[in-house]
Amino acid sequence: MLYTAYEMNRRVGAPVVAASGLTARALHALPAPLARTPAVRHVRAACDILAKARPTHDRPAFGIKTVPVGGRDADVVERPTLTTPFGTLLHFAKPSVTGQPRVLVVGPMSGHFTTLIRPTIRTLLSDHDVHVIDWHNARDIPAEHGAFGLDEYIEHVMQALRHLGPDTHVVAVCQPAVPVLAAVALLAAAGDLAQPSSVTLMAGPIDTRINPNRVNTSAATKPLSWFERRVVDTVPRWYPGAGRRVYPGVVQLTAFMSMNPKRHVSAHLRMYRDLAAGNTAAAETIQAFYDEYGAVMDVPAEFYLETVGRIFQRHDLATGRFTWRGRPVDPGAIRSTALLTVEGANDDICSPGQTEAAHRLCTGIPEERTRRHLQNGVGHYGVFSGSRWEAEIYPVIRAFIESARTREESTAG
Repeated sequence: MLYTAYEMNRRVGAPVVAASGLTARALHALPAPLARTPAVRHVRAACDILAKARPTHDRPAFGIKTVPVGGRDADVVERPTLTTPFGTLLHFAKPSVTGQPRVLVVGPMSGHFTTLIRPTIRTLLSDHDVHVIDWHNARDIPAEHGAFGLDEYIEHVMQALRHLGPDTHVVAVCQPAVPVLAAVALLAAAGDLAQPSSVTLMAGPIDTRINPNRVNTSAATKPLSWFERRVVDTVPRWYPGAGRRVYPGVVQLTAFMSMNPKRHVSAHLRMYRDLAAGNTAAAETIQAFYDEYGAVMDVPAEFYLETVGRIFQRHDLATGRFTWRGRPVDPGAIRSTALLTVEGANDDICSPGQTEAAHRLCTGIPEERTRRHLQNGVGHYGVFSGSRWEAEIYPVIRAFIESARTREESTAG
């Protein structure tokens, strides 16, 4: 029903979207004197916004071609190095740069493409050799490839770490904090050489019993069957993933938008005023955000439901009951990996304290190899994007990775 309703709305709205786009292009083509009149500018601004006010399932490009390294621009080449039906390990190679610490970035599988954390990746690239797990849209994965739940997610993280080898540092952005910590714990328990040198958990739900917010309350007060009935649907027959059960990305987008409707309305009104006034640069910045925000991907139903049930309802990791393919997962087994947690003081999706809880679980890591960072003045997205991410949070992560790297080198020597 969710897909049917979405497709119906998309088709009903298609003529309005198309007409708005055509009208906007026609008004942009008017001669300068006429194009500058207030009436034309206001109508053109409204049409520009309407023409783009819809979600898409098209994965945006990362588009990172160069990054500053040591006072010069270094070329960046995006290379896939490992691929499964559910994700691709991408290497953002810098052919002219060597010797930088290797970092694996693991982004959320939560209704948006991994390109949503492009600002995180771009900033890390200046000082690190960056690899990223780029998750695929479940709508496009044939059902014959089987289910994808938390166990498979954890397996993908371990597979990526084994592929990259020792002396790798992991950065988990938001949702993957639990599966990444579980993957590191499993590698540690097995004495695997692929154990990372450090793990950074950013605004992730390690223990959502701490400072519960609206997201936590909503997840905890409804039975899992409610989520399965109301927000899970089957991919229609005209997509490659026909028959696969998914949590549609448009549902997640709607949920996120409904959390702060005034902020999104205000942003669009600001964009309208900027377009009408000719402040195209300011308007393009807002539009670029919503182009990315509106690019949605479907999530495998197994992963979504297990995340709600095991992380947000039963708190399996926080209470010592988490398992991977039937095997107990004990974060206390981690001893040689340094741990950094990063939180936003104004985060209304992952409240302060929920990520920091990882330190109480990782009892085997010496205190001198741990660090906690609470960033004032930022909400959830500000933890991994924006001016404070670049100026105040990133320097903490960079220094932490360098410290862990130096320690590893001195120990090896």
